[in-house]
Amino acid sequence: MKLKPSNSAEPTVAPGEATPWWIEEALAAEGVYEPAPPLEGDAEADVAIVGGGYTGLWTALAIQEREPALRVVLLEADECGFGPSGRNGGFVHGYWSYLARLRERFGDEGALADARAGAAIVRGIRAFGERHGEDVWLREAGMLRVSAAAAQDDALDEEVEAARDLGAPDEAVPLSAEELAGRIRSPRFRRGVFMRECATIQPARLARALRRAVTGRASVHERSRATKVRPGLVETARGRVRAREIVVAVNAAAAGWPPLRRQLTVFGSYVVLTEPVPELLERIGWTGGEAVFDGRMFLHYFRTTADGRVLMGSGSGPIGYGGRIDARFTRDRPTAARAEHGLRHLLPDLAEARITHAWGGPIDVSSDHLPFFGTVPGERIHYGAGYSGHGAGPSWLGGQILARLVLGIDDELTRLPLVNRQVPKLPPEPFRRLGGGLIRAAIMACEEAEEQGRRGPLLARAGAAIPRLLHLSIGTR
Repeated sequence: MKLKPSNSAEPTVAPGEATPWWIEEALAAEGVYEPAPPLEGDAEADVAIVGGGYTGLWTALAIQEREPALRVVLLEADECGFGPSGRNGGFVHGYWSYLARLRERFGDEGALADARAGAAIVRGIRAFGERHGEDVWLREAGMLRVSAAAAQDDALDEEVEAARDLGAPDEAVPLSAEELAGRIRSPRFRRGVFMRECATIQPARLARALRRAVTGRASVHERSRATKVRPGLVETARGRVRAREIVVAVNAAAAGWPPLRRQLTVFGSYVVLTEPVPELLERIGWTGGEAVFDGRMFLHYFRTTADGRVLMGSGSGPIGYGGRIDARFTRDRPTAARAEHGLRHLLPDLAEARITHAWGGPIDVSSDHLPFFGTVPGERIHYGAGYSGHGAGPSWLGGQILARLVLGIDDELTRLPLVNRQVPKLPPEPFRRLGGGLIRAAIMACEEAEEQGRRGPLLARAGAAIPRLLHLSIGTR
């Protein structure tokens, strides 16, 4: 029985051979800058933050805004914004679009608490840009979830039903095929759901803007990969930081950190980007700037940019082993090809749009597909992880939570169900990698068949059902 999808030809542009366009554009706009110096020797701090992506930077900023006298040292393995925070899709939203999953995990009250807290995310990013005079291409246009196959209809219905049941029908408004076509036209789309709580950003611009804001308030050290984290001490190859409080905010690398490795795995996510095609966007009526994603498990996510480009992503990349981050997460041509196939298939009127860039990277996926924040028991080491490919917005909320954990603040944010919770454990290696690979192939085979109007092969359907039988959300269709 063949499980491997057939739409995995070579991509037009190979990933991993050039800097992601987001980073290119952000650095060009920034102009000349000096990388922060690596850590040399010993340093003392009140708070040491490991990781210079969104979560680490938002945490540092939130701490300094509340307690400016605290000494904060931030360590980044590369340069701030060069990792996942600078190359993601740039969708900024909270948890109204996650109500169905949140209800299943935390009940109605817990789901509403998380969704209401997440409603501050877009406002928080807008306020940051205005306060610091930073243009991060924030566009508050909402989000469309579309069905491109009959098997995807149920996912849309669940979103609408959850919002209606919890008294928030305006957060998930059903759209007929005709209503959807008023926002974006495609012969593939059956119907959709509009979610008003979403904006898009230029992700690398936001990461670099945060870097500038934090550098003025804390000691930032780039090219300073943490090699060991233990209570009161963070070590790098060339130095050490002694700190009373430590925050670990390292995204996918946390899958290799002992306290979290049974709660996380690593997936690859890839995007392709077109040349500017404003005239083609006019042709399909996609001029409102809405972010879009479909109803697949390994979803397609797509959006436009300020200069009329189209970004199409595919979350169908490879699965990691034991937390290792290797070239498969930046150079996997089949996944980039699937992203390009998604563009041509879902938006056939953009067939003539030339692909100019392709890139990918690892994402930290939790066992229940929801993030988690907390403190290692008995230690003053705090963590945030498990964004599962949706961290551009929730990392703002994560920064507010982690700052409170560091400062010992007990309030409505630290009492959210996402904080200090029991995350279901994943199987140990090698079963996680072997089983995950088989389930991934099964789901992809089913989704390819459904996209073509066929039912998936029996063996593939059986494999795709395994996660639900094990009460895991990874790979749940």
